[in-house]
Amino acid sequence: MTLVVGLGNPLREDEGIGVRIVQELERSLGARCADVRFLDIGTSGMRLLDALPGFDRAIIVDCARMGQAPGTMLRFTEGDVETRRESASITPHMGDLLHIVALARRLGTCPDDVVFFGIEPVALDYVAELSLLLEEGLPLYLRRIVEEIDRPQA
Repeated sequence: MTLVVGLGNPLREDEGIGVRIVQELERSLGARCADVRFLDIGTSGMRLLDALPGFDRAIIVDCARMGQAPGTMLRFTEGDVETRRESASITPHMGDLLHIVALARRLGTCPDDVVFFGIEPVALDYVAELSLLLEEGLPLYLRRIVEEIDRPQA
């Protein structure tokens, strides 16, 4: 079983990209992918702890400042990056995702296969829609996540 998680705040422009992707995928794939669960956890990254148990794989999608050109989507695993946050206690997602996944591993509730997709935002203004650049990139982002879902598990 695969869990596809979208994080973000759809009221903060590109901060809502993870949520939007999960909603679009559930609409288009939900009925025909019995072994995939799509979950919008909004801005509470800590909800990930409750969501991970019982899955073989997790794909986590979120807006991320990565120093890339706006609209860039990067795929990475826990071993590919280090967190830049010194404290996981106060963040927009109420917890650092890398720390949350590490905690789930220590608790024995984390899938072996965890993949993150970060999308560099254009803007994080209080606007209830994506920037034009991310809206236009949506088909590419969806295709990349579907390719990940279809990828054979390690």
